[in-house]
Amino acid sequence: MPQIDPKDLTPVIKYMKVKYKDIFDMGQFYEALKEWLVEREWKSYDGQPEQWETYYSEKIGQSGAKENWIWWRLVKNAPESKAFKFHLSMTFHTLGLMSTEVITGGQKINAHKGEVELEIDAYLEEAYKRELETEKGVFGLITKQAKNIFQKRIFTSAIDQRKKELYQEVYALNNFVKQWFKMKRYLPYEESKNFFPSYAWPSHHKEE
Repeated sequence: MPQIDPKDLTPVIKYMKVKYKDIFDMGQFYEALKEWLVEREWKSYDGQPEQWETYYSEKIGQSGAKENWIWWRLVKNAPESKAFKFHLSMTFHTLGLMSTEVITGGQKINAHKGEVELEIDAYLEEAYKRELETEKGVFGLITKQAKNIFQKRIFTSAIDQRKKELYQEVYALNNFVKQWFKMKRYLPYEESKNFFPSYAWPSHHKEE
């Protein structure tokens, strides 16, 4: 992750969590999540799609159950703007993950049984500040007082709008994850069918 001045990062969402404990396919969940993010142009900090993993650890117990920690760190420009960037921190934690099989549609499918928790944090970066503060930028000759007035007048409403956009995107991501796991949700609108097939088989859910 590149060095980013903390004052340029504004927390928009902290500690949004989704926890699922039952039967599912971890690999399929991973791939569905990747496709969802690629479609929305999220990238790694070196500009590459899908190469977001910055940390991976695995611990295997005597029973063969796995505990994993996985970090994804992503970034993208705000819609139609380079003045703001969206940052996404996703932390996966699995517990007691073991191989199992499930029969669905008359077919036996390899899957996993255990617990997975996903924590999502989102930040807004005011990237335009680097241009305003550098002596080499187009704003280099503007006085500090003038810069402050410029930022307040031009960017205050833009910051609020970008925060709203990032919040909405992370909310959609959270809903996608819950939908994939067939978790109960209470939405104020009729939900369309998920384009990505679910490979989760919660015990409370009856297969159609």
